[in-house]
Amino acid sequence: MGALLPLIESDLPVGHKGHRASVLTQLKRSQPLTARELAVRLGVSLNAARHHLKELEAEGLVSYRREHRGVGAPVFAYRLSRAGEELFPRRYCEALTAMLDTVVERDGRDAAVTLLESYFQILARRVRGQLEGVPAAERLRVVARVLSEEGYMAEATRGDGVAVLTEHNCAIPAVAGRFPEICATEARFLADVLSAEVERTGHILNGCPACEYRVRFTGAAEERS
Repeated sequence: MGALLPLIESDLPVGHKGHRASVLTQLKRSQPLTARELAVRLGVSLNAARHHLKELEAEGLVSYRREHRGVGAPVFAYRLSRAGEELFPRRYCEALTAMLDTVVERDGRDAAVTLLESYFQILARRVRGQLEGVPAAERLRVVARVLSEEGYMAEATRGDGVAVLTEHNCAIPAVAGRFPEICATEARFLADVLSAEVERTGHILNGCPACEYRVRFTGAAEERS
């Protein structure tokens, strides 16, 4: 397991701090997890992890089910409930959805999609300013940081010649559900700002725990690394 990523304010579940926030955030990033796995990730005792999980379960923020993982007795694997998921950033999703509905009613669906695409155009201009002179090995980390600031809980990893961008949170789930075109726009945005080939291998809208992209740097971008 890689090093535990530090929590940043935009990643934190609304209204929670300390170990409770850490438990919720680790579940968001890697669910399902057992109490033992959480204890290792957080550097706390197994009893402490179980205590926090019990409290969060009582509040309806986490749930569990038995899972068979190889040989031995089944384990209790915990994940966020719907109420737990709602604690994470949604970037004014309801207001944005209402606004887009108005645009669709007035000007048609294509106009709403164009408006959504303009968000990534603005974000691309912001990101490019931070990527000047940055080698390929670091470009993905810069983009992940910017996306995390936007509420996506993004994480960049690289190993065995493959770079991966993982978004553990969808900042605009209702919008993405209504306008899935925005997901394709996001993939094009990543390919553009990273100067790389980008392939989506996980999609929250399809039931995956995260949106995941494999990134392959090519040509001049790879040479700069």
